[in-house]
Amino acid sequence: MRTSVLMVAAAGAAVVVLIASLRFGGAVDGSVLPGIPGPGTLTVWALPALTMLATVLGVLTVGLTVTAAFLLPGDGPSVAAHGWLLLRRSTWPALLGAATCLLLIVVTVSDLLGVPVARLSRPAVAGFAFSIAQGQALLLQAGLGLLVAVLSRAGVSRGLAAVTAGLAMAALLPPAFTGHSAGAGDHQLAVTSLALHILAASLWVGGLAGLLLVRRHRRFAETASRYSRLALACFVATAVSGGANAAVRLGGWPALGTSRYGFLVLLKVLALLAVGVIGAVHRRRTLPALRSGAPGAFLRLAGGELLVLAAAAGLAVGLSRSPAPVPEIAVDPDPLVELLGFDQPGPVTVARLLTDPLPDMVFPVVVAVGIVAYLAGARRLRRAGHAWPASRTASWVGGMLLLGAMTGLGVARYAYVLVSVHLVQHVVLATAVPILLVGGAPVTLALRALRRPADPQVRGLREWLVLTLRSRFLRFVSHPLVALAVFVISLHGLYLTGLLGPLMRYHLGHIAMLASFVVAGLVLFRALLGGEPGRRRVHPALLVVVHLLAVAAQAVLGLVLLRSTTVIAADWYTAVHPGWAPSLLADQRLGAGLSWMAGALPAAAVLLLLVRRWIHGDHVAGNFSPGDPDQSCADPNKRRIPCQTP
Repeated sequence: MRTSVLMVAAAGAAVVVLIASLRFGGAVDGSVLPGIPGPGTLTVWALPALTMLATVLGVLTVGLTVTAAFLLPGDGPSVAAHGWLLLRRSTWPALLGAATCLLLIVVTVSDLLGVPVARLSRPAVAGFAFSIAQGQALLLQAGLGLLVAVLSRAGVSRGLAAVTAGLAMAALLPPAFTGHSAGAGDHQLAVTSLALHILAASLWVGGLAGLLLVRRHRRFAETASRYSRLALACFVATAVSGGANAAVRLGGWPALGTSRYGFLVLLKVLALLAVGVIGAVHRRRTLPALRSGAPGAFLRLAGGELLVLAAAAGLAVGLSRSPAPVPEIAVDPDPLVELLGFDQPGPVTVARLLTDPLPDMVFPVVVAVGIVAYLAGARRLRRAGHAWPASRTASWVGGMLLLGAMTGLGVARYAYVLVSVHLVQHVVLATAVPILLVGGAPVTLALRALRRPADPQVRGLREWLVLTLRSRFLRFVSHPLVALAVFVISLHGLYLTGLLGPLMRYHLGHIAMLASFVVAGLVLFRALLGGEPGRRRVHPALLVVVHLLAVAAQAVLGLVLLRSTTVIAADWYTAVHPGWAPSLLADQRLGAGLSWMAGALPAAAVLLLLVRRWIHGDHVAGNFSPGDPDQSCADPNKRRIPCQTP
């Protein structure tokens, strides 16, 4: 069975299922109420059709670029011949996807205004594209598609191919933050679960399509094995994220069996289970058959998997256009709930700060994956006869749990409505969490626990990590003075430039803000404390000075907020300020004092450690070679040891 025939059959299955789900779910009801304008039949059918086309093209682009960058063996620093062909082929779906997104802007305006496409005015379309979040997302998606198309022809470097694949994945996400789930209750969970669902499903389906296109590669069996591991992770992520998103849209278990939307969800679950069974058969039977030189069974099974996945994609687009039991726009909307995504919390108590979780998926997934991967690495070292300090494990796990608590418990909920809680959250995420994570020495553990691929032309996680450690950018930001500048800019820039309000208003911006706190802290404290590969030799005296300057920067910001008569992010916090809370200015001053207290203990601990190293003459990071991180790394006894576990 030829690959082209499989692709056409999969596209046909997706179209048939899409049409059926649209009709069954009521998304293409042609009836028009008297006095209410309708967009016309063209828009009613073109909108889901173009959405489906954009999805397919985006998934195909991801599959081609990811297969070229990560799954296929390379040729030294460059992609090999098959990888080059895949990158060239990805140009056209990327370009067509960008054009489809621009067409989607037009038909979406037609749908929203109830005006046929032929009667739309240019100002209406331009205003939607540049001023409305949904239009901006489609415009950004089109721009990313054009950039992917350019980069796919810009060179043959494996690093450039990885960047291209990353941008192709990013291009799939903007509509998730403005579409069907963004207006739902608990929109933090709805939006992030949808984004994770789209990303995992796209890697899964696109990777399979890319795999089928290189099935004549002489090392196809090894490539298929690598894809199988990726597909298993995507299966788990798709199931978890899809279940979370459906729970928000359904509003409860009864709707699963009493609504048409729920019936479509059940069909999608059955498709997921079917593909899971096919994947299990792949791992048990067809991969060994491939290694023994019998590719026929793999092609037949992969074809069936692709057909089911294409049908599931059609169902997904149909669901995105079908009315859900929990409507996207409430009959009597609460402006505060629309802003926050949840009801206003009651008065602050310690119990509410430590409980009353705020559902989300980004940071819980990061915490879960981080802890599981770290424990698996430590276990692999112990099995190989190498001890790994329990103190480092405790430090890493503690940092991850603290990260999860500050971003997912009641603290995160109250940080939306109180400046004081937000400031404490910021200080903890930027100081205590990074200090604990750096104390876990995750880079050293990864270098020692990750195995090299059997094929030297394949880059695994360890090879990408080594390349990152050798990069000029990481060497630049690892300098303590540069790390200090990053920390101070992230600290003062947020509050003194008016960025806080817009970032709080948009969920993607809020996630990026919280992540920036942790990253800025990691950059600083890795430069100050971490005895790991990739750091410079620095005299402890300079590290003490840098740390004192960082503490001073925090103190100056606290003093400015304490004496200021202007409320930071006043537009946001005025809109969400609870009636039971003190005035905005009083709450801000309370936050300035609490942030000083929250940062005092971590600052003192770091200072004591740096002074101790200074007294003992320990030039931090002197136990490894920054230019050759894959040959040696630091152990607890400061000896040069192999970073690769035998």
